Amino acid sequence: MATVFSLIMEGELPAAIVHEDDLCAVIMAKDPLAEGHALVVPRAEIDHWIEVDDDLLAHLMAVARRVGAAQQRAFGAARIGVIVAGYEVPHVHVHVIPTSSMAELNFANASPDAPLEALERAARLIRDDLEPMS
Repeated sequence: MATVFSLIMEGELPAAIVHEDDLCAVIMAKDPLAEGHALVVPRAEIDHWIEVDDDLLAHLMAVARRVGAAQQRAFGAARIGVIVAGYEVPHVHVHVIPTSSMAELNFANASPDAPLEALERAARLIRDDLEPMS
């Protein structure tokens, strides 16, 4: 059965998408911890991040770094947090979160079901500042 992320990448579910390439997509979190919270998701349905091969893991982190730099510029964040938790969806995803403090990196603070329009606006801000992916 396809995961929610696969369904999004196949265009079967709505989402705000920041970036897509042959290996991954960057999707705005529907329950963000902060404005601009994005997920870097491999196209391959891999359940646990320790099962990701080295080349794909390096690509995911390189994309996360570029997205994080764009987030920092777009949202004026003090830091960009990165979390790989793996409990919400059985499909690897790297949370990339603009933050002002460590306290903001707490899933208890998630904003449930953010409006798609707000996610699209945040995605556009990131895309507008995103350096080209190689």
